[in-house]
Amino acid sequence: MVPFSDRLREVRNARDRKQREAADTCGVSLRTYQLYEQGKNEPNIAKLIALADFFDVSLDYLLGRTDTDPKL
Repeated sequence: MVPFSDRLREVRNARDRKQREAADTCGVSLRTYQLYEQGKNEPNIAKLIALADFFDVSLDYLLGRTDTDPKL
């Protein structure tokens, strides 16, 4: 199972998005988002859903429970 922080960074880079864009989308500071990607903090459910919607992936994919993402 891929750690959430790794998957988040992977999908952001694959979608050619900036950390600031992802942070703004889920309503957190840039620093808080960076902590998500560093594995030092985790988003709540509402923020997870916002991130999955922003990156257009399933929650299972974002959380590393599946490796199936047809867009990558």
